[in-house]
Amino acid sequence: MGNRLKIGVLYPAYSAEDDYPRLAATLNPPVDVQVVHTESPNQHRIDETQVTGSREYLLAGAEDLRPHNVAVCMWACTSASFAFGVDGARRQARDLADTLGVPSSSTSLAFLSACDTLGLKRVAVAATYPEELSTLFRGFLETDGVEVVHMGCLDVWTGDESALIERDEVLHFARANDHPDAEAVLIPDTALHTAGFLSELETAVGKTVLTANQVSMWEALRLAKGLVPQSGLGRLMEVVP
Repeated sequence: MGNRLKIGVLYPAYSAEDDYPRLAATLNPPVDVQVVHTESPNQHRIDETQVTGSREYLLAGAEDLRPHNVAVCMWACTSASFAFGVDGARRQARDLADTLGVPSSSTSLAFLSACDTLGLKRVAVAATYPEELSTLFRGFLETDGVEVVHMGCLDVWTGDESALIERDEVLHFARANDHPDAEAVLIPDTALHTAGFLSELETAVGKTVLTANQVSMWEALRLAKGLVPQSGLGRLMEVVP
């Protein structure tokens, strides 16, 4: 147990944070995850996501994480990283790395890393968020050269609501928002449970599916140089760049 890689996860409020220990236990070899909850208004509104991702809230979470001596830190919130744009998301990661002294990233940056590693240039997005917030995610991806050929929005306003969306509805939502020109479907909400059925998602859609909690774990492993090809957790987890 003492030799396991320890991953730090900063997670706003409470919703689908149990995806992280679930993924950690499924990995071979398993890793340890330390989840620290940060303050969050919990509304899928642009102004509120910018509060959730503010330097004050993030660094307070980092201070709570510090005693756990993690090897890597992930800011596991997509909206409160992409809402600051690519440069702002990278600044968040630098602030966390400077505070904790370990490699750090965020879910939004993990989506960019995953798309780059898999060579994805055209994607569809199945977003739980309202349209205004979803549009910011489209801009975030396109700033980094990933074209969004289709975007669907569920119009869910809180992480609490996202956490209640069940497997069958997630599968249906992913299928409904695929597009013939898309090389993959991206599902960006860390408040949405997906860890238990990643392979089913890809089977249902018939192509690569990237989910927020999946890419966050992959990015943490990548940064910690702990990536080992995995089965049953989606195509991304089979890839070591």
